[in-house]
Amino acid sequence: MVKRIKLRTLLFGGIMTLLFVVLIGRIYWVQVVKGDFWYDKAKSRWAAEEKLIAKRGSITDRDGNMLAMDSIAYNVAVNPNMIHTLNIADEVAEGLHKLLDKPEADLLKIVTAQKDGKFYQQREIHEEGWKIDKELADKVIAFRDELKKKYDAKDVGIYLFEDQKRYYPRNSMASQLLGYVTKEGQAATGIESFFNDKLKGEDGELKYEKDGKRVQLAEGQVEYKPAKDGQDIALTIDMDIQNYVEKALEDINAKYHPKSITAVAADPNTMEVLAMANYPTFNPNTYWDSNFENAYNHSIKSLYEPGSTFKIVTLAAAVQEGIFNPNATYHSGSIAVPGAPVKDINKVGWGTITYLEGLKRSSNVAFVKLGWEQLGGEKLMDYINRFGFGHKTGIELGGEAAGAINVNLSIPSDIARASFGQGKVQVTALQQVAAVAAVANGGKLMEPHIVKQVYDPNTKTTVKTEPKVIRDNVISKESSKKVGEYLEQVVSDQEIGTGRNAYIEGYRVAGKTGTAQKVINGKYSTDKFVVSFIGYAPVENPKIVLYIVVDEPNDSLAGGGAVAAPAFKDIVYKSLKHMGVAPNIIGTENEKKEVTVTVPKLASLTVSQAKTQLKSRSLNVEVVGGGTKVVQQVPASGASVHPAQKVYLITEQRDKLKIPDMTGISLRDALEIASVLDIRVTVKGEGYVASQKQVTKNGERLLELTLSPQTGSAGTDDSKTDSDSDSTVSKDDQKVETTNTQ
Repeated sequence: MVKRIKLRTLLFGGIMTLLFVVLIGRIYWVQVVKGDFWYDKAKSRWAAEEKLIAKRGSITDRDGNMLAMDSIAYNVAVNPNMIHTLNIADEVAEGLHKLLDKPEADLLKIVTAQKDGKFYQQREIHEEGWKIDKELADKVIAFRDELKKKYDAKDVGIYLFEDQKRYYPRNSMASQLLGYVTKEGQAATGIESFFNDKLKGEDGELKYEKDGKRVQLAEGQVEYKPAKDGQDIALTIDMDIQNYVEKALEDINAKYHPKSITAVAADPNTMEVLAMANYPTFNPNTYWDSNFENAYNHSIKSLYEPGSTFKIVTLAAAVQEGIFNPNATYHSGSIAVPGAPVKDINKVGWGTITYLEGLKRSSNVAFVKLGWEQLGGEKLMDYINRFGFGHKTGIELGGEAAGAINVNLSIPSDIARASFGQGKVQVTALQQVAAVAAVANGGKLMEPHIVKQVYDPNTKTTVKTEPKVIRDNVISKESSKKVGEYLEQVVSDQEIGTGRNAYIEGYRVAGKTGTAQKVINGKYSTDKFVVSFIGYAPVENPKIVLYIVVDEPNDSLAGGGAVAAPAFKDIVYKSLKHMGVAPNIIGTENEKKEVTVTVPKLASLTVSQAKTQLKSRSLNVEVVGGGTKVVQQVPASGASVHPAQKVYLITEQRDKLKIPDMTGISLRDALEIASVLDIRVTVKGEGYVASQKQVTKNGERLLELTLSPQTGSAGTDDSKTDSDSDSTVSKDDQKVETTNTQ
């Protein structure tokens, strides 16, 4: 018995010893042999990591007005398990469908999603529920709260998570120029893409050690890498001028329905781009709703045969070489050129006329004689190259085309047609602007710029873009002055000048029309054209050069003078007023006065009769309303106004009226219009209306007017009218028709 007990004790002791040895061995294996492995494993469990998202840099105009910025967004997610428990799948799918505009069938699949027979705990709703704005997020929250109240539940399986998205507060303004950022955070086209490395910044991270309750350990290690926010970019564009341009393009589109319209405005002295616009356009906030081609920037990417606007290059070369004699004569109509004759627009010409008249009438024959016969191919090509054609301008945008100048000097017809912008000459709109700017500024070919400055918030440094001369003395200052005077007559001659519709009373305007046949299947079309107008003002001290290109207007008989020149006039007039450039004054030294026109009495006339009277006085008109008779007019009859100012014809009662564009008019006239429209006005600044903005406060529509002084500008002198005057609120269901009477 004792022996058996001893054996049992010995056996138990042996087993315990063996287990102890195994335990010690295991501890040794874990802590010594595999110590590093398990330490790293434990450390990873203690460690927590947070990504610090860098803020993307903002994009503003030259005056700091915001064009692109980061803003708070929200992502919508659902809990299929919770929704199934409450048995509300159909109701949730229907409600979110109404709010997010996502197909109800697709939503039903998401809110009932399962895996291996078990409902998911969370599913996000892409794309429609991803990165939505606060207004829509509030509606989703309200819907969720309704369900909570209806089913007396704290959780109904609908969640919103805060996120960040790119926001464009001006919507479609300058959209092709800005580009956009996708919901996935990818920069696409425009400034957003070209400067993505500067704008996106660099994300940071925070690593720390935590306990089992995910609380940071006080003595734990911490690794911190701060986020570097993206750099802020200020563009050269002026938001007001951009707005004038885009509004004018909309008007052209409404009347002529072309394939596309492009416009570029710049300061000819620095080649800072003041506006760059294309139509049709798109809203980068909802880029997925538009065709991708609407994001295409024709200003720098599309190539055109420029047509007669290119005659400015030939003219400048001829003047510089001493060849152009405005009083010399030639026989217009046609000219024999080996390969194919060249004809004027009316085929038979105007008989024997002077070269200056040929310029005013845009005679092809005149420029073939100047370019092919007198300058010669080599000299003409030299000037074309000196003006920058055939090369990229160097603007800070991706995808710029270099153009194509493929003139064969051994083929006379190539040279002849190049002299008036046809044939083997293809250019971009921006190249045209840079070349004409060189004519305007005294002969300096400048590198175009779209970026004013770049600010780095991390280093607190600002890098400004300085004007850059690519080529000095393309033509001399004397030649520049002469060319400007000749081009001015294309606009000022109201009888035969093809650019007469661009004439602005009180301002010296130089310009040239263009009407180029399109090549269809290798042949020049007889009914499809690209029409254009390019010019600058004031001639004596140019502040703006503007080019407008209209691709295939629906009227094949309408040239650049009819389609593009009126828009040029509208944009340039408003821009000069905005810049504070006063019109010229007339009279003797002792009695100088502004150029003004007296507004006639128009009330009770038909719209057609009123337009005729205003046209006879070279006044612009905007019809407000859809009526046929004039109910009221602004300014009132007897008022003295600048000839380029608009006269507003009110044709309906106030409850049917929409707010018209009031840029350039005095505060008194603006308040009178606002009173007619029954909308309250707030005013900033003094002088004349520089910009306007409609806002809603407490459910009431207000009109914010920004004024700027216009020393010596036309109009009444009572712009300091009490800015607290109450005016009126309009409805937006009426038609506003804009007509340029010149």
